[in-house]
Amino acid sequence: MTKAKPYTDAKGEVRELDDDFFAKAKPGRPALPESQKKKRVNVMLDPDVVERLKTVKGSTSERVNRLLRADLGL
Repeated sequence: MTKAKPYTDAKGEVRELDDDFFAKAKPGRPALPESQKKKRVNVMLDPDVVERLKTVKGSTSERVNRLLRADLGL
């Protein structure tokens, strides 16, 4: 049995995808119900708040969401 040829090289470049790749492909995860989808909003924040949020590891959006939920008692 021959070893399957990788789809990416050492530089991360993806080679041309063959029929075998598509034959083994699986559908992605299902879409979230509307009630669970996040809503995009624009919020104006003070510069020092933005700078502090940038220093926290992880997703800024998730961090802001957690802070707001805690403050709002959700």
